[in-house]
Amino acid sequence: MVIDQKVIRKIRTCCNLAPLHNPANLDGIRACGDILKNIKQAAVFDTAFHQSLPEHAFIYGLPYQFYRNYKIRKYGFHGTSHQYVAGEAAKKLKKNIFGVNLITCHLGNGCSITAIKNGKSVDTSMGFTPLEGLLMGSRCGDIDPAVITYLIEKKKMPAGDVDRLLNQESGLKGISGISNDMRKILQSADKGNQRCKLAIEMFVYRIRKYISAYLGILGKTDAVVFTAGISENQPRIVKGITDSLFDNLKIKPKIMVIPTDEELMIARQTYKVVAVSVS
Repeated sequence: MVIDQKVIRKIRTCCNLAPLHNPANLDGIRACGDILKNIKQAAVFDTAFHQSLPEHAFIYGLPYQFYRNYKIRKYGFHGTSHQYVAGEAAKKLKKNIFGVNLITCHLGNGCSITAIKNGKSVDTSMGFTPLEGLLMGSRCGDIDPAVITYLIEKKKMPAGDVDRLLNQESGLKGISGISNDMRKILQSADKGNQRCKLAIEMFVYRIRKYISAYLGILGKTDAVVFTAGISENQPRIVKGITDSLFDNLKIKPKIMVIPTDEELMIARQTYKVVAVSVS
C-alpha cells in the first residue's frame, strides 16, 4: 500500500510485535521521506502472502473474543520470500503456480516454513509475531507459554527482559553460547564443541518436524524448497534435514534450493501499487 501518515501510525503500533524489524523500517521510511519529499513510497508487508490462511490455521486456542476484540491470531512473516520462491519453483517444475503444492523453507537468521496448496499459503510456522516456530539465530521459536509466566512470576524477570531473552539471546546463539551465525557454529562443532553440535541437531530436528507436519496437511507435495542464507550456503544442513525424510512416501517431493529475491518481489508489488495510485 502507498505510505501515508495513517500507515506509519499502524506500523508504529505494531513495533512491539516485530521489535527487530518495524522500528528500523520506520527509520528508513522517515529518512526516505526527508530526502525524497515528492516521491511516493509503498509498504510491502511480509504478512500479506499469508492472508489466505484458513481460520482453523490462524486462530489460537484462546477464548474466541481475544481474536475478535484484539486480533490475536497467527499472521506469519517472510511472505515475500515464500511467495517469490514458490513462483520460481513452479517455473522450474513447468507448472502453473495455482496447480502446485510446496513446502518452502526460509532458513537464515530468521527462519520460517510455509505450506503452500495450489499456490496459496495455508499454514506457516511464524505466528502472532516472528518469534513462533523454528529455532532461529537468536529467537527461541516454539516454547511452552508457561515458561514465560514462570520467568516473570517466579524469577521476577521484568516483561521487557523476558522479551529480549526470547528474541535476542535464545535460539542458536543461546544454545551454542558462541554465535547466531551458522557458519561459526558449524566450525566449532567440527572442532568438537558439544553445545554447537546440540544447536545444529535442534535446528535440523525442528525443521524436519515442521516439514513432516506440512506433508500431512498438503498430501501430495510437488517440492520442498529451501531458500535464504543457511539454505543457500550450507548444503550439509539441507542434507541433514532431508536425509531419509521422505523414505515412507511412494511419491517423493523434489528437493530444490532456490535463492530468494525479496527485493525483486517488493519491487514488483510496489510497481503495482504505485501504478494504480498514479493512474
